[in-house]
Amino acid sequence: MPEVNRRDLLAGAAAFAGFASVGLLPGTAAAATRQRPGAAKPPSLSMGDKAVVARVDAKRALKHLRVLSDDIGWRIGGTESEHRAAKYIAKVLKDLDYKVELQPFAVADKYLAELKVSKHETWQASASAQGAIASAKGGIVDLGTATDVTSDLRGKIALFSRVAGSELAQAKAAAAKGAVAVLIANVPSAAFPERKAAAFIPTLAETVAVPVIGIAQYHGERIRGGVSDLSLNVEHHAGLTSYNVLAERKATFPNPSNGVVMVSAHYDTVPGSPGANDDGSGTVLCLELARALRRLPTQKTLRFALWGSEEFGLIGSRYYVNGLTDAEAGGIAGCFQNDMVATSHSPATRYWLLSVDGADNTTTAAVSAAAQRLGYVDQISPPTARGSSDHVPFYERGIAAANFSWRGEGAPSELEPIYHTPEDTISKNLSLERLQVSLELIGSAAYDVARRH
Repeated sequence: MPEVNRRDLLAGAAAFAGFASVGLLPGTAAAATRQRPGAAKPPSLSMGDKAVVARVDAKRALKHLRVLSDDIGWRIGGTESEHRAAKYIAKVLKDLDYKVELQPFAVADKYLAELKVSKHETWQASASAQGAIASAKGGIVDLGTATDVTSDLRGKIALFSRVAGSELAQAKAAAAKGAVAVLIANVPSAAFPERKAAAFIPTLAETVAVPVIGIAQYHGERIRGGVSDLSLNVEHHAGLTSYNVLAERKATFPNPSNGVVMVSAHYDTVPGSPGANDDGSGTVLCLELARALRRLPTQKTLRFALWGSEEFGLIGSRYYVNGLTDAEAGGIAGCFQNDMVATSHSPATRYWLLSVDGADNTTTAAVSAAAQRLGYVDQISPPTARGSSDHVPFYERGIAAANFSWRGEGAPSELEPIYHTPEDTISKNLSLERLQVSLELIGSAAYDVARRH
């Protein structure tokens, strides 16, 4: 028998067995053949696709996101907030009968501030390492874009709008007039004026005797909208360990090549952001696909990877890839990286296939083919060059990988205006329909690769 026919028969047998193993024989899976959410054309699904789309459910994934984004909130690499998320993710995957490993690695110190604005509301932002590590409270004096201060600020918290390059002058001027802390509200960049500015790290050339905190534009607007006083605390988080959460389920058919299919996302956030879309959405996509695929037979091992400390330089994924032997790296058929897969931002109507060099590879080809079968013919980009996510270390090691994400029609740089901000919440930045589409696309594509030699 020709090898290609043998492979097709094995793949078909695996998919059929998958239906049987979860009670979804083809005759009872008709619901999986209906028009997909937002699709331009009716589907033409393989048996493997039907096994996936009949099981994945964005509403189930949303339950995990409520824990990560609403309950835990910001998840800063190496800190207790990230550790809480890692433990939650690991438990979910263990309960699904995956073999789970927490892979530790060291990360740099963090200087973080928490600002209490009411009994029920606390914000987070980055603090300057050159400012004081201390607590403070007081009324707020708004000094706008000033870099010189003449008024008495004793016992007060100074609020400035950021003037790039003048942060030290602002902080020193306020401290000299008796301010107990300095808040510098970030402003939009010239490169992306449509985006709200995130919290930032005030890097100062000299030490300042009071806390200096780089708050988000949103925080500044809230204060100026009616917050007259607050309390704050700055902590230096040292000796930090971050974690990758790795979960594996071995191939159920003979696997002489020891092939592996990876589905991944990062679960950490930038300071101050609860990270519902970036990248809680990618994280819960992985958790829901782990559930949906766990009983389906494959000819490759399934490995889910949730990366720590992505937001500080792809640290977790790079640590993982650098630790692979050549044989281990060569055995990875592809890594499907999911970063921001559910924004509700109206113009973000294109699902981007982002490889580092813009070339097609196993992952982009599999997602493109799945999109055709599911009926998404106009919403999908061709392979497009872009880094800036955890697929980069895989590409550098010669492993097929790409980042998959909803963004604006014109270019993958067209992100939602509340990207990286405190407003990246479930209520303001989460589309269940787009999450469902992402689940079906990545699930169908990854399973198609996993069930073949």
